[in-house]
Amino acid sequence: MDVHSHAFDRLRKFFSGGIDGVEYLGLLVIAIATSVAMFDEVRGMISDHRVQLSDLLMMFLYLEVLAMIGHYFKSGQLPVRFPLYIAMVALARYLILDLKEMSEWRMLSVAAAIFLLTLAVLAIRFGHVRYPYREDRDNKDDQRPYVRE
Repeated sequence: MDVHSHAFDRLRKFFSGGIDGVEYLGLLVIAIATSVAMFDEVRGMISDHRVQLSDLLMMFLYLEVLAMIGHYFKSGQLPVRFPLYIAMVALARYLILDLKEMSEWRMLSVAAAIFLLTLAVLAIRFGHVRYPYREDRDNKDDQRPYVRE
């Protein structure tokens, strides 16, 4: 039985390492593609000789994606807050760009969606502060110096 257990452990480590490698490769491709898109956005602003709010919001989206990837590489974890932030900025950009063509109900819908995402972020942050993960309880001072209890 010990031989089977050892073989299973080796097989599990092999596949785990392979999946991790594919995951890191995918994140690297996303980081490179995001950087290229950001460079293209800057090049477009320079060639147009103007910067619009939509350009700045697009740059924030790119930065948020890069921050999410950087956080994952540093900690190995992907907080759900990052995609929520990206969604909020994307909806704000959509609202700003298409404001003239939107009906009142569509504007209210998009604003309500942004508000609901904001409430979701607040609920997640409250839950994380009020009910921290086990690792956070062990390193309370190191992990969360900005939170007062």
